Amino acid sequence: MPIVRRALLCMLLSPAALAQPLIPIGVETPTGQALVARLRRGGLILFFRHADTRGEPCDSSFRVGDRPGQRNLSPAGRMQARRIGAQLAALGIPIARPVLAGPVFRARDTAELAFGGVDTQVTDSLLADDFAGVRLERVLAEHRRLFAEPVPPGVNRVLVGHRTPAILVLGEQVGGRAFPEGAALVLDPGAGLLGILMLAEIPGGGFHSCQ
Repeated sequence: MPIVRRALLCMLLSPAALAQPLIPIGVETPTGQALVARLRRGGLILFFRHADTRGEPCDSSFRVGDRPGQRNLSPAGRMQARRIGAQLAALGIPIARPVLAGPVFRARDTAELAFGGVDTQVTDSLLADDFAGVRLERVLAEHRRLFAEPVPPGVNRVLVGHRTPAILVLGEQVGGRAFPEGAALVLDPGAGLLGILMLAEIPGGGFHSCQ
């Protein structure tokens, strides 16, 4: 790895850097390129927030199987999900199969559009907080487990879920405007959060208006 990229990655790993609120970075930036270079070696975790949902009706039923009662991907979000899968392949980032996705449709659809339905495993471990109810603590424990389990060299674990559980587990460094729709947290099981990567940014996108 070139010296400048190694230095940038060390900055991402430093406690001082991790104490500050993070901002999402594009793959074309020097820091983004450093993250991509590290991801090519494998052993990391990509936790994607589902793709764009702007303009779609807000959740109303909070039932996992009720698509009409959920906030679903927008047309732009469906395109964004496909671009995420294509970008990972183009960048040569190796992915362990199957990828894991939460059962709420916006997360499940993102994974299936990006990686294919055959290579997507749906799990309640990545359930959205609003859908978890009394299971919330178990869901958060599962997020902690998936964020901490070692990943074999040469591949990266891909998870597709939701923003709020990540904030509850990792803290406010991923809160506010830090973790837009379609972005990925890059996590090292042994060292924690390395950065937030945007693989398929939508200009003006990233956050819906639902409360």
